[in-house]
Amino acid sequence: MAVITPAEKTAAETRQRRPPRRGRGRPLILNVVSVLAGIGVWAVVAALGWVENLPTPVAVAEKAADMVSDGTLASDTLASLRRVLFGYALGVVVAVPIGFLMGWYPTARALVEPYIQFFRTIPPLAMIPLAVVLLGIGEVPKIAVIFLASFMACVVSAFQGVVDVDRTLINAARVLGASDRTIFAKVVVPASTPFILVGMRIGLGASWATVVAAELIGAQEGLGYRMQKASTWFEMDTVFVSLITIGVLGLVMDRLLLLAERRLTGWQERR
Repeated sequence: MAVITPAEKTAAETRQRRPPRRGRGRPLILNVVSVLAGIGVWAVVAALGWVENLPTPVAVAEKAADMVSDGTLASDTLASLRRVLFGYALGVVVAVPIGFLMGWYPTARALVEPYIQFFRTIPPLAMIPLAVVLLGIGEVPKIAVIFLASFMACVVSAFQGVVDVDRTLINAARVLGASDRTIFAKVVVPASTPFILVGMRIGLGASWATVVAAELIGAQEGLGYRMQKASTWFEMDTVFVSLITIGVLGLVMDRLLLLAERRLTGWQERR
């Protein structure tokens, strides 16, 4: 009779818990079908003239090719992407420690939370005029409002992640003799990671929404600037190219965050 080692038993249990591989490609197929159907509806609506000044997908594709060939699309994309990445990264780096402090130390929460709740109710777009007056019309005010948009989403998520940590886990760690530093590093931070990553995804969307509005003021390049300039001359194909570019970039960055979430929170049970 064969003897089953503990390692083999653990591997067998892992295979049993692992979801079946069947149907994993189905969501991708449905995504492709959905996109093609959307393009088809767009083409029909544009061809029948149901929406005035709506360009056809072919016209938008041709305009995109022109903007790629003359370098306009690349320069605008890099300008917007640079602003988003810098402001977003700065917002996340500042928000996560503050959220941890608010969640772990009641004194820090009492001191900081009134400001967080106050500025959280103010849309970042409403801060653009103030940022321009205080910081000028260069890159700094654009990055500042993007930072504010991503910061507010991430700080609340990090704070909520610490607050929602199961007290049973913390008490069990204390019973085993763990120090506060060990509990924070080994229990609180891992348990808060899913909340932080969700806040990062929300903050990313807010950053892209903010950069478009920020580039309407004092910008010489960028996807938002290009849309504003094109709309003045009713160049709707250019507007659509910029919109689609923003959507694609946002989608790719969101998928990367989702991939990181799955790698970092693989211990979570998923449905």
